[in-house]
Amino acid sequence: MPINRRPEPAKNMPPKPVEEPGKNRYSDAELEEFREIIIKKLEDARKELTNLQAQMTAANDNGTDDTASTFKILEDGSDSLAKEEAGQLAGRQKKFMEQLENALVRIENKTYGICRVTGKLIPKERLRAVPHTTQSIEAKLNQYRD
Repeated sequence: MPINRRPEPAKNMPPKPVEEPGKNRYSDAELEEFREIIIKKLEDARKELTNLQAQMTAANDNGTDDTASTFKILEDGSDSLAKEEAGQLAGRQKKFMEQLENALVRIENKTYGICRVTGKLIPKERLRAVPHTTQSIEAKLNQYRD
């Protein structure tokens, strides 16, 4: 005879966010906390972008002038690849900075932390971890299921 069991909860599912009834936006004090987080991340991102741009413009400092031409060609190829990778990282960094700046605009408009898909508040924990997000975990997971 089969035993009736309760279905097991889905594994790796995030906990349901606890929402305050009737709360449809974060308070000014909460928004200020998020603004500080975003400004710090933006400062760090600007420093990183400056470093990446320096890597892209740096001349070959390895001094391969006195080495065999074969090694010089390999070194030049390696430099080109490193500069190309730095350029790609710089592009990503610029996009990240743009997303952070957009988040600051949403704070000014008092729409920060509202999921653009569900219209519900994004949990504070998610916003602290990914302050530029515009979607709740629920919306993000549904995006991949569709």
